[in-house]
Amino acid sequence: MSTLRLGDIAPDFHAETTEGPINFHEWLGDSWGVLFSHPSDFTPVCTTELGTVANYLPEFTKRNTKVIALSVDGLESHKEWIKDINETQNTIVNFPIIADEDKKIATLYDMLHPNASDKFTVRSVFVIGADKKIKLTLTYPASTGRNFDELLRVIDSLQLTANYSVATPANWKDGDDVVITPAVPDSDIPAKFPKGHTPIKPYLRMTPQPNK
Repeated sequence: MSTLRLGDIAPDFHAETTEGPINFHEWLGDSWGVLFSHPSDFTPVCTTELGTVANYLPEFTKRNTKVIALSVDGLESHKEWIKDINETQNTIVNFPIIADEDKKIATLYDMLHPNASDKFTVRSVFVIGADKKIKLTLTYPASTGRNFDELLRVIDSLQLTANYSVATPANWKDGDDVVITPAVPDSDIPAKFPKGHTPIKPYLRMTPQPNK
């Protein structure tokens, strides 16, 4: 399969998970989703990541976002790994982990990179919108743990910019000023952005975050 790109429909699939069988699109429903993969069970960096996601789950829930992990090991291995995650990360894993022993889903999502390994998934992240389209992809090396604060920031930006004619500048955080998109003519700004705006250049116009 060719590489998935931003704007593509996230491929649907049936999977066995630690919380029972799912059909991916049906499981997502009207929610956003984060699908993230792990090379295998009982790996140190991924143990910290799964524990972090469990602790952050209320933040994802606030954003109408479901999280689901994938590893190419089996369900019984996943369940044993969860015991270690809960113990070492002081948490309770409260989201599904996909068992992908036949690597069908890893192949579907291009998670098997020959230059990384011929049998382990790379550590990929897919953020998927409520429209089932891929909004963001990231691939991390095995040595670098993922930054879930950054994923939450990206979801905030994606959900904001999906509903307003704005973009978010470098290092933006929820509550900061945003950029008015070039498609909005100056004449429309007062009606669209009643909080006012600051013109810095004709193409760079800032306004307070409209949904705050």
